[in-house]
Amino acid sequence: MYISRLSAKNWKNFTNIDVSLQDIVYLVGPNASGKSNFLDIFRFLRDVVNPKGGGLQKAVSDRGGLKKVRCLAARKYPNVELHVELKEDLEETTPTWQYHLSFQGDQSNKQRVRIVSEEVYENGNRILNRPEQEDVDDPERMTSTFLEQVNANKGFRDIATSLSDVLYLHLVPQLLKFGNQLAVQRMESDPFGQGFLDMVAETSGRTRDSRLKRINAILQSVIPQYGELQFEPDKSGVPHLKVRYDNWRENGAWQTEDQFSDGTLRLISLLWTLMSSKKLILLEEPELSLHGPIVEQIPRMFHDALRSQKKTIGQIIVSTHSERLLSDKSMKAGSFLIVRPGEKGEASRIEPLDEEDKILMRAGKSPAEIVFAKTESAVKWLL
Repeated sequence: MYISRLSAKNWKNFTNIDVSLQDIVYLVGPNASGKSNFLDIFRFLRDVVNPKGGGLQKAVSDRGGLKKVRCLAARKYPNVELHVELKEDLEETTPTWQYHLSFQGDQSNKQRVRIVSEEVYENGNRILNRPEQEDVDDPERMTSTFLEQVNANKGFRDIATSLSDVLYLHLVPQLLKFGNQLAVQRMESDPFGQGFLDMVAETSGRTRDSRLKRINAILQSVIPQYGELQFEPDKSGVPHLKVRYDNWRENGAWQTEDQFSDGTLRLISLLWTLMSSKKLILLEEPELSLHGPIVEQIPRMFHDALRSQKKTIGQIIVSTHSERLLSDKSMKAGSFLIVRPGEKGEASRIEPLDEEDKILMRAGKSPAEIVFAKTESAVKWLL
């Protein structure tokens, strides 16, 4: 299932968002313009439907309450509104599902929020329209969504399942290498990759070997002197990855993950995630710690990793500051969103490439030449 469109009102530093989404989306903008806040919309919806005890109230609370979620530039309109459309195939004209949620502060309890409206459409037909009469008779019902309740979402559980599968990854190599020594508590969704080796170990041997073989082939094409990647538990059963480099030793030299460069470790975990997940994957700055020529290959790695599966995953949304990552002139024009910061306290906005930009790309301009020119002009007022 693909999320084909996302709309939002009064979300953090945006007063209004309305964008169409492709299978791979590159999100570009200056620092503090709102890229992470945009990605957090998907994480928020995932938290709302979290089967391990999420829900609307906790999703808002975990973000510091409504005052941290609602856009400060929304001076008159009190509601936060989120709307997603999902399709089985992005080529379809009508979305399979539409979900709309609007909420605001609860006047009777400042620590929580109250739903203003919740709607669901299936193939264009509205099948849920809250508040219902029971909600009017019992206003406490409007403090939780039907989407998060398994006894209420039976008719549209595909939406909840798709949103619960959202995966956010911003790997911190030091936490993977030294997490036990640092005694850092692992977050539930493990966004920083502390449990990556455990995930590899828990994968069946045949599937694990197949993925590592494909990763190995990709790494051999982009890392000098790279030889071979293997998975091997130690004598106590602790899982390890091993890499052999073709150097001056006749049989090569093996290193375990605590000796890998940050870039190599990030690259391996990124490729594994792409191959193992059929979810919506949110990636922040995958170019970190990587050499420039390798960064240029990331879009091709995305393509190779996704197409190596029998079925492609839903989507990837990538935030980046790297011009080299967007230097490939063969990248699709519809896959770019530009985040522009607002001037003098105004809200940020998100724009796709316009028709003139697409013409320039068809004429041979790279995405980097177009999108970074726009972000540079957008940030001049800050300097």
